[in-house]
Amino acid sequence: MSASAVLDPGSFRDPGGRIFRVGEKVFRSITGNAASNFARADESGVMRKLVERGRLVDFTDVTEQASQVGIEQADVLLSHPQIPFISYPYEWSFSLHKVAALAHLDLHLELLAQDFTLSDATAYNMQFDGTRPVHIDHLSIRPYEEGEIWAAHRQFCMQFLNPLLMWSMLDLQPNHWFRGSLEGIAPEDLAKLVPLRKRLNWTVLTHVIAQATLQNRSVQTTTGSSRYREARLPRSSFEGMLRGLRGAIAKMEVPSHKTVWGDYANNTSYAAPEAEAKHDLVKEVVAAIEPGMLYDLGCNTGDYSKSALEAGAGKVIGFDFDHGALEIAFKRAQLEQLDLLPLWLDAANPSPSQGWGEAERMGLAGRAQPDALLALAFIHHIAIGRNVPLDMAVDWLVSLAPAGVIEFPHKEDPMVQLLLSQRPDIFPDYRNETFANLLSQRARIVKAVDVLPTRTLYWFERN
Repeated sequence: MSASAVLDPGSFRDPGGRIFRVGEKVFRSITGNAASNFARADESGVMRKLVERGRLVDFTDVTEQASQVGIEQADVLLSHPQIPFISYPYEWSFSLHKVAALAHLDLHLELLAQDFTLSDATAYNMQFDGTRPVHIDHLSIRPYEEGEIWAAHRQFCMQFLNPLLMWSMLDLQPNHWFRGSLEGIAPEDLAKLVPLRKRLNWTVLTHVIAQATLQNRSVQTTTGSSRYREARLPRSSFEGMLRGLRGAIAKMEVPSHKTVWGDYANNTSYAAPEAEAKHDLVKEVVAAIEPGMLYDLGCNTGDYSKSALEAGAGKVIGFDFDHGALEIAFKRAQLEQLDLLPLWLDAANPSPSQGWGEAERMGLAGRAQPDALLALAFIHHIAIGRNVPLDMAVDWLVSLAPAGVIEFPHKEDPMVQLLLSQRPDIFPDYRNETFANLLSQRARIVKAVDVLPTRTLYWFERN
């Protein structure tokens, strides 16, 4: 392997293949038995059909170029289009998790109908193009063997079903838990949280309680593994299991999210002069910069993400801490066909590099290089709400993108006063003049606009 071909640090769990990056290009090496499985799936035409329908990321066989790109040990070499932004399940909103789960089940059912199956059920194999889920692991597609059990059932439950049950059944957000346990939420852990009255729900009983019981028993006995190897499952039962899960997941909703879209549509006003001024500056900046990718920090319901896209941004990755707002942004992106991916983010504790070697899952800073960012009605939440010194907050924002718009709500602003009403004012440096000085030390202030007497927008370009 030449120095130019870099192994993806998250690509090591499947011995049959590896992901490499050569500059902006993505390659997948396939060896041994995995190569023969891939050949069968490729020759059947099933993969190409999935690509054409947007269910599977595209691929091109470039095996003859293996030595040229410095990837020698490959029976088959594929090239793939680069996913613009890799997201992880612990950053997904409820709706993103739900559509990813449904897409995974639909893919598996379609494969079974054509005598193929999926060897695993990891949520990390699902990525998003806007809000559209796409499967990225070609090596997990292999020929189906009649009577085989669903070996990845537990994995599907831990990474898809159980987080969704936490949301829909318990009204608990699983993001922190999932981030701390990258393999997902174990049935034996979730079972302890399920109230007695909900344990008789068929989905809970069969996929949580029963699994938890079996797992606990298997720890105490040596007979479980032999029984597992001898188990058989007719294809009709396999398909029925997948369809049952699909039906259950399709009906799931989060109790606290049921009215959020209606409330938003009824109560939101787009006529406020300050909002118009914000939209105008966002459009001006985007038209000037022409960003291929833009981060919208504190994207809320996606108002300014939409303006950025209308002004020419290629795609927007939105981030917010409020799951209700993310649900609205998701529905808006779907209904209006916006190239917007709204993700959950705790800005004072963003996703770190973690997993094996502290590199398997990339931190936020290392995953992409956006061309611009928006941080509207955002900085006071971390500077005052989370006690991050103002200079550190400015450093972080300017480090994320070379240009963008930051809104600074002055200390007299009602949004800031609301935060200060709940705590002592220990922030003497939180002033508009201080912020402008800090920003000018790190970037050129192209333009400053007072959208209200207590709110200033700063268009910056990094030095």
